[in-house]
Amino acid sequence: MSEKKNGIDKGLIRDLANILNETDLTEIEVEQDDLRIRVSRAGTTQYVQAPIAAAPAFAPSTAAAAPAAAPAPQDNKNAVTAPMVGTVYLAAAPGARPFIEVGASIKEGQTLLIIEAMKTMNQIPSPRSGKITEILVNDSQPVEYGQPLVVIE
Repeated sequence: MSEKKNGIDKGLIRDLANILNETDLTEIEVEQDDLRIRVSRAGTTQYVQAPIAAAPAFAPSTAAAAPAAAPAPQDNKNAVTAPMVGTVYLAAAPGARPFIEVGASIKEGQTLLIIEAMKTMNQIPSPRSGKITEILVNDSQPVEYGQPLVVIE
């Protein structure tokens, strides 16, 4: 039915790659018995066949590390990070005024930006009041979970 070589189901990998394309996801991972397959848009397709108990829990991979579009903030404790994977938008609509600007004072709960995930627009509120000292992302840029977005002093 599907091509198999050394226990790897190539049809399953093709199906996972098609799901990535159809849903605009950047990565998908499937575990079944003692086989784990991760397909990533950012890097290469990885095949891992090992007992799940022996596999390290989410060990960082140099192949999966994507270069950041903006430099990391000097002080991560003041950075607001992405709560999800998606596309960041700095304004409510194209051509509209951005939600925030460097130097602006903001209040807790004020919208910082929007992250589109799975065709849903998610407003990202400020976790605290303060002053915007850095905006670390560009409009329409893809972001990963935990990626620093904005620095609030």
